Amino acid sequence: MLSALAAEGFAAPLVGVLPAVTTTAQTTMLTGKLPQEHGIVANGWYFRELGEVWLWRQSQGLVQAPHAWEIARRQRPELKVLKHFWWYGMNTDTTATVTPRPAYHQDGAKSPDFYAAPAGLKDHLRSKHGEFPLFSFWGPKTSIAATRWIAESFCTAFDHIEPDLGLCYLPHLDYDLQRFGPTGEHLARNLRALDAEAGKVIAHARARGAAVMVVSEYGIERVNRAVFINQALREARLLSVTRNATGELLDPGTSRAFAVVDHQLAHVYCRDAAAATEAARILASINGIERVYAGDERATIGLSHPRSGELIAVASSGAWFAHDYWLDPAAAPDFARCVEIHKKPGYDPRELLFDEHGGKLRAARALVRKNSACAISWTRSHSIRRSCMAVTDVRQLVPRTAPSSLDPIAPGCMRDSRCSTSPPLIVRTLTA
Repeated sequence: MLSALAAEGFAAPLVGVLPAVTTTAQTTMLTGKLPQEHGIVANGWYFRELGEVWLWRQSQGLVQAPHAWEIARRQRPELKVLKHFWWYGMNTDTTATVTPRPAYHQDGAKSPDFYAAPAGLKDHLRSKHGEFPLFSFWGPKTSIAATRWIAESFCTAFDHIEPDLGLCYLPHLDYDLQRFGPTGEHLARNLRALDAEAGKVIAHARARGAAVMVVSEYGIERVNRAVFINQALREARLLSVTRNATGELLDPGTSRAFAVVDHQLAHVYCRDAAAATEAARILASINGIERVYAGDERATIGLSHPRSGELIAVASSGAWFAHDYWLDPAAAPDFARCVEIHKKPGYDPRELLFDEHGGKLRAARALVRKNSACAISWTRSHSIRRSCMAVTDVRQLVPRTAPSSLDPIAPGCMRDSRCSTSPPLIVRTLTA
């Protein structure tokens, strides 16, 4: 279907941005601006005002440049927009939005869920397509199921909203290409699977008179080594940690320099000029770092923004940045080998892999421990009644999952801007 669409219309190369990651690339497409203008300098960054690292925030309010539809609405205020799994999908001015949004329970468990607006859209999609398969969307159990749900539910949302501009993101090629590399026997199978789901979106939109544009965010290249940039800063006594019952935790507030990593780019945040000078000297000596940009040099790669690090490191071809900051494996935090996208100071592609040495079994045991916790409920007299519930059938634990046990070795590949990869789809009926 994708080849036929290109043959009927046209195909042209896209010039990428740095970093070549989801939120940055999608925001540039929708605003026409570089990261130093729209402010999305990576999938996450150090929030200086909070003293915390946050990835995968979902508020469109973080974008500091007007989107295409905001400009179009100056002439057509009634313009309707559907944002379906494109970032940023919450606190948005679009007519309708659908985005992944897990439910986090009191006991630490996580349930599949999604956010949708306006009111009624979520129930409408769930009644027809069931629950969004969150654990097929990210983690070691990713599969075509998530992309299939997104494609099919987009068609339903498209009919429900009847937008002038519809955005649908299909992530499937991210998974096996990061696990196994950009070439190999898996590639044809994954391309066929994605093409089938993209075909549903294309056919549905065209049947309703929409013009269709398919775009790609970034490319994927093979890598063979990880660069532990935070460990180098730790050894130089620039990065500090604090310790609690979970293990060692990065302490940004007391660190002189630390990195927030995202594939082949790292933002290095430095307390002062002296720390930046020392960190730059250390980074220059690390094998696997192609170049370090400092100060005004960051503008040459479109990243001169207050959210960026004082230094920006770009990995050499074949290398990627790991977030690990602990020097002793025994001191690693309990989430180090888990699917935990909100606590790590950077993206971790190892979350796509189970540890080959008993990872699945350890994950199942963790689920049993989590679901054996005591539930506390209040009586009318405000006394506490404890009802301890032990779950022994592991099959009951699938919907609400604890973090998975992961492979501590670097995966075989990661994103870069050197080749094409999974296309998000822009379905548009807006005339120029």
